[in-house]
Amino acid sequence: MRATEIRALGEVAAEGVTVLHDIVRGMHTGIASRVFTSVGPAARPVEVIHDVIAQAVHTAIGTAGQRVPEAVGVLAATRFDDDTPIDRTPAVAEAIAALNGIYGDELASRGNALATTMAVRVDGRPVDPASAPLAEAFPDATNRLVVFVHGLCQTESSWRRAPRPAVDAPDPRPYGARLRDDLGFTPVHVRYNTGLHISSNGHSLDELLAALIEAWPVPVSDIALVGHSMGGLVVRSACHYGAEEGRDWVSRVRQVVCLGSPHLGADLEKGVNAASWALGRLRETRALAEFLNLRSDGIKDLRFGACLDDDWAEADPDEFLRDRCAEAPFLPGASYHFVATSAAPRPVGLVLGDHLVRPASASGRGRRRRIPFEPDNGLVMSGLHHFDLLNHPEIYDRLVHWLGGRAQRLSAR
Repeated sequence: MRATEIRALGEVAAEGVTVLHDIVRGMHTGIASRVFTSVGPAARPVEVIHDVIAQAVHTAIGTAGQRVPEAVGVLAATRFDDDTPIDRTPAVAEAIAALNGIYGDELASRGNALATTMAVRVDGRPVDPASAPLAEAFPDATNRLVVFVHGLCQTESSWRRAPRPAVDAPDPRPYGARLRDDLGFTPVHVRYNTGLHISSNGHSLDELLAALIEAWPVPVSDIALVGHSMGGLVVRSACHYGAEEGRDWVSRVRQVVCLGSPHLGADLEKGVNAASWALGRLRETRALAEFLNLRSDGIKDLRFGACLDDDWAEADPDEFLRDRCAEAPFLPGASYHFVATSAAPRPVGLVLGDHLVRPASASGRGRRRRIPFEPDNGLVMSGLHHFDLLNHPEIYDRLVHWLGGRAQRLSAR
């Protein structure tokens, strides 16, 4: 583990202790204030003594909670630094990805070494988008790329998820490996900080794809973009900003596939927004509201599917259930597809969705907003949860149909 990463762990631990302490102090202060107010002026002397003691105790605890974990991290960094990346093993990488999803915007703003930087990954390791590293990482590179973009709190390893035992899957390999053999696509997997704004990751993906295409070992003719959950929104954002910048890679995009992406928002984030707003109305629970509002910008963007900078710029990120989202227009030269699923049959499935995203949101068919997917460019399934979308035989068959259709039409000419 690198020294910078050990110190970063100490900083995160200190921040966690501080947050927990702030919740306790806030709730204690709110409850005490309510009690003393209800008693009236007679309780004023006791209130003064209480406040002095409480302030001293909370200050001592807060100072210790901030300094001790950081000091331990600095000490450990001097003893255990072996220059091995902390995310070398998948389990640790997934834990860091979860931390990034929840708190990644703050990690990035503080320059914490645990903040993930968007990059192409091969066997868990970042690949520099330059000619020599790409040629080494992709020795069998083809002219057709399928780029996979994971969802919230995930890494590129999520695409290696095996189908559930109950699913009849003759070939359990990941989508990328199968598309390479069946259609000649080279699979490219991206890892990124899901706690950042979706549009910020859209800008980063645009820049990464521009560098990737320029340095790819062979000329690229076709690009397919496949995003799961939040990844589908990041892909749509990247296409929009790539088109605005006149990027060369945009003209090579043939298909965009969104698997369970909350184009119209995720109910869980809407519920947390409503809960934090309600908790903030009472002084006893205001600290809990402040804690809930610490969730990352990326999570808050999922409230209504914010893909663009203008969707969140100059707005209160914790305002009560206000949809400010405009639509990121589709690329004129690409076909866009969606997969929506529910964990239960209709009509229950229409309400619950796949436990995270309802079919109406994944298909972009809302009462006020509609994402312009063609009617025949979608797949609606039931009996699946959100992460079944990462490897399912029926979805793979549809991917082959969508991604192979253009090649079949060209060969028929």
